[in-house]
Amino acid sequence: MDKLDAMRAFAKVVVHGSYAEAARHLGLTRSAVSKGVMELEHILGARLLDRTTRRVSPTAAGLAYFERSVDILAQIEETELQVSRLHDEPKGVLKVNAPMSFGALYLGEVIAEFMADYADLTVELTLNDRFIDPLEEGVDVTIRIAHLQDSSLIARKLAPARRLLVAAPAYIDAHGAPRTPEELQSHRCLSFGHTTVLQRWQLTRNGDVVSVPIRSTFCSNNGDVLRSAAIAGLGITDLPTFLVGPDVRAGRLVPVLPVNPPPELGIYVLYAPNRYLAAKVRLLIDFLVARFGPRPAWDDIG
Repeated sequence: MDKLDAMRAFAKVVVHGSYAEAARHLGLTRSAVSKGVMELEHILGARLLDRTTRRVSPTAAGLAYFERSVDILAQIEETELQVSRLHDEPKGVLKVNAPMSFGALYLGEVIAEFMADYADLTVELTLNDRFIDPLEEGVDVTIRIAHLQDSSLIARKLAPARRLLVAAPAYIDAHGAPRTPEELQSHRCLSFGHTTVLQRWQLTRNGDVVSVPIRSTFCSNNGDVLRSAAIAGLGITDLPTFLVGPDVRAGRLVPVLPVNPPPELGIYVLYAPNRYLAAKVRLLIDFLVARFGPRPAWDDIG
């Protein structure tokens, strides 16, 4: 194994924390990966990995070498793409991770449009609501809906994720509509999460965020389930407009406390901070930004 292949093997071991997983992703044997890393350590005269029975982790020297290796490997990939005229026609596998509801509703069609322009590109799209680190999971980009915290990842905003309190007209007819955030406590609320105990919702009032207690009578960790429950008249729920915008337009749901909406979130694409971003990743990000934008279609609720 030459030095470049050994560098690739080492980087995969660090990312996956395992020789076996690195070998699987590279299509090599475990012994070949292990031998490549040992050859690299011999060349450098430094121990790069700490090995235990459960996991392999980089030493201080290994972490420093890994950070430079990732950048070098990305630069080599970019150079190869330019030389082989793949800058505008990317090939290979592009791994994308996204939230379940948003991905199911919007990404299938959008990625199909993207792939229509790049016939030699293969996209692997996985959907879940777990906040992942693209580097650790071997994913090129991940899409998340959140207030972003400090992170070592680079984030680019695709679109706003505005939220509404909504309920079915039948529920409003039967129970009335709350006139203030505090009146939510006397209503049946459908909340996101795993418990109905000690729930509070964040709303806005005169530009400030207020936290109000609610009486949660139904909860789920899936927005589609809460949407269906709201349409069935079970209560008031707090959901993004990309889920309930069409229902509001159609009259299946009506906004509740529209002057006190929940704080806005953002839809972001996250990726590892490589200076030489792969062309396939850059092209997808640019396409998604152009496709959604600051006023996405789901916000047109009349």
